[in-house]
Amino acid sequence: MAQNSSGRRRPNILITGTPGTGKTTTSSALAEATQLRHINVGELVKEKKLHDGWDDTLDCYIINEDLVCDELEDMMEAGGNIVDHHGCDFFPERWFDRVLVLQTDNTVLYDRLTRRGYTGQKLTNNIECEIFQILLEEAKESYPEDIVVALRSDSVEDISKNVEIMSNWIGSWNPVS
Repeated sequence: MAQNSSGRRRPNILITGTPGTGKTTTSSALAEATQLRHINVGELVKEKKLHDGWDDTLDCYIINEDLVCDELEDMMEAGGNIVDHHGCDFFPERWFDRVLVLQTDNTVLYDRLTRRGYTGQKLTNNIECEIFQILLEEAKESYPEDIVVALRSDSVEDISKNVEIMSNWIGSWNPVS
């Protein structure tokens, strides 16, 4: 199998989007379908303590981006990873061959987030983030636009279709020599 200039034999994919858009569900299903490694950054931060404490206002860890990148560097250079995270602007551009931004209808997203227990400012911030397409813009500013793809993620059917689309893309991925 061919290798690209970084030595990767398999692609790296970033799946990003507002919390509640289906990143982890999509990443898990895609990893199962393609045998790529699913890296859930939120879980990694908790497990390896790659944070600078807890943010009581937003009810989440304050991610130490440098520690996260240091932790992932070797795995990313090897290739074959699906990185699942709601942010995307701190990862090195060279790591990814495709960046998926999952997008969800605001009503669907509101229902998903309230079922997760999101309230107040945390709920408002995430709904506004989706309305204003903050993560799509962040992805387009952080990576070559030709590798950034926005996909709908409103339903189980959407997730299945997205996994199929990406499985086909991975199957036809041709590393640059």
